[in-house]
Amino acid sequence: MSDNRCIQVLPEVVANQIAAGEVVQRPASVVKELVENAIDAGSTQIDIHIKDAGRTLIQVIDNGIGMSADDAVTAFLPHATSKIRKAEDLFALSTMGFRGEALASIAAVAHVELRTKRQQDELGSCVCLSGGTLESQELIGCSKGTNIAVRDLFYNIPARRKFLKSNESEFRNILQVVEQITLAHPTLQFSLHHNGQVIYQLMPENTHQRILSLFGKKLDGKLLSVQVETILGTITGYVGTPESAIKRGATQFFFVNHRYIQHPYFNKAIQMAYEKLIPSDARAPYFIYFDVEPGKIDVNIHPTKTEVRFEDEKAIFPILSAVVRETLGKSNSIPTIDFDQDDAPFIPAIQTANTSQPQTPRVTFDPSYNPFKSSGYTSKKPSDHWEDLYQQKESNGVNKAEEDAFSGPFSLSVNNTSTSSGTEKWEIPTETENYKAVQWKRKYIVAFTQQGIKVYHQHRLHARILFEQYLKRMEKAERYSMPLLFPEVLEFSAQENSLFTQVQDELVAIGFAFEPFGKTAYQITAIPEGLGDSNPAEAVLDTMALLQTDVTAGKQQQKQWVAQSIAEKSAIKAGKELTAMEMQLMLEQLATCQDATYSPSGKALAYCLNETEIENKLK
Repeated sequence: MSDNRCIQVLPEVVANQIAAGEVVQRPASVVKELVENAIDAGSTQIDIHIKDAGRTLIQVIDNGIGMSADDAVTAFLPHATSKIRKAEDLFALSTMGFRGEALASIAAVAHVELRTKRQQDELGSCVCLSGGTLESQELIGCSKGTNIAVRDLFYNIPARRKFLKSNESEFRNILQVVEQITLAHPTLQFSLHHNGQVIYQLMPENTHQRILSLFGKKLDGKLLSVQVETILGTITGYVGTPESAIKRGATQFFFVNHRYIQHPYFNKAIQMAYEKLIPSDARAPYFIYFDVEPGKIDVNIHPTKTEVRFEDEKAIFPILSAVVRETLGKSNSIPTIDFDQDDAPFIPAIQTANTSQPQTPRVTFDPSYNPFKSSGYTSKKPSDHWEDLYQQKESNGVNKAEEDAFSGPFSLSVNNTSTSSGTEKWEIPTETENYKAVQWKRKYIVAFTQQGIKVYHQHRLHARILFEQYLKRMEKAERYSMPLLFPEVLEFSAQENSLFTQVQDELVAIGFAFEPFGKTAYQITAIPEGLGDSNPAEAVLDTMALLQTDVTAGKQQQKQWVAQSIAEKSAIKAGKELTAMEMQLMLEQLATCQDATYSPSGKALAYCLNETEIENKLK
């Protein structure tokens, strides 16, 4: 009799490997699960050791309560947990992990060694597993707590290991997880080591100190305390001043009952509080902590437990927005200055009883005065008239000052010649009668062409020209740098420093120069020629923010992002008045660009109004 059954029960090993796909997405997922277990074990000190961004080793050592020999084995069984006993316990959770799938899923896709000991036990227990199979268990001497090492992650699933991102990207994910956990538990001691190098050494501290320890002194003095108690719970934390807002990469965190969460709805409430205080595309940092009853939240709606549903979300929204707005309002008030009155000299009040009233000042002038007549200090009468001066200017063509203004490697022209010094000198056309462009609103360039009337966005137009110039110089290894008289300091968090090192070579190739200024700090000693008055630190941060949108990008894409960021910082801004010559030079140089349609960021450069459209409008 043939077997017609199509449905089969999967072997336990295969089922665990599939389940691991939900829990263990990348090395950062393993770090999160192991550190949360250490916190739930009552640890006050947690040490994390990483090798090769977690591919080779993830080790977490804590001083928690430890486990017995029996529990050390049982902990790796599916759905084994000490957190819940019945379904109702899910709605009264005060711990981090609770599903009981973490250790079983991790052991299914790695080599795991667990060493643990309780305070009351004389000997500890060592358990070794490989691919979810128990290989050995023995009693050993070890210190109180738990030491778990996960080696060769995804060794038995080559496809999963193959699709891991670069070490830089995976390590940034680990840093992000560590930041979230250490911010949620500032009173605990943490350390993070990567390839033998100390990344973090965090001692027990308050929330404000923990924020500065993670993200540097750049936030010092820019955080405002938030605190409100309601019947729904307590809201505490810090929000950034309007001056701390940036366009990309703002540090924004929500926590509920010491658990990091993502909540777009509450994020909108905070953004509303900053309305009209910061640009619409800017974001301010915040660190908001909710303390609510466990029964009023549901954390069991997502495997990573970063999405939480509140029972009273609509009621919390206006409270959160109002308390942030009130905090920002208080920060903008003018503080009163209370001078110390002790030992102050006595100053008698001015007696005004017998003083006369002040008189209104009078202004006298000579109605017969003519400034164009000869005066006492000169005997020669001016003989030049405005018409003569204008004609003289036209006959002389472009003066030396105008020519100097348009010389240099980043000037606006088409034809160029190389000088003996290696820099480029740009030719300046002098036929003013050929100019066919005007500026409108100090924002647009209106050009009259055979196709019709073209309206160019002057900032995007200039950014496109500079973008292609920067790319050519990077390809030819031609650096045009301008030393800074006063170097500017960049201070990074560990995650930002990882991003910076990934793009540092491209920044140097375009003209920046950096010098180490501490563990994760650098001095900007030179900037690309043409950056002008733009803030070089902001230019670097904007470049890193672009890189963060796709950390898997190759070197060519990174070069384009560097060129785009610096070009947009260097390009002329709206509000700058342009001469006819400047506009003509920009249009001529645009004609030589490979792409004359879009800006580096993908926005349209111009709009063309043709004759047909004009005739239709004027019917």
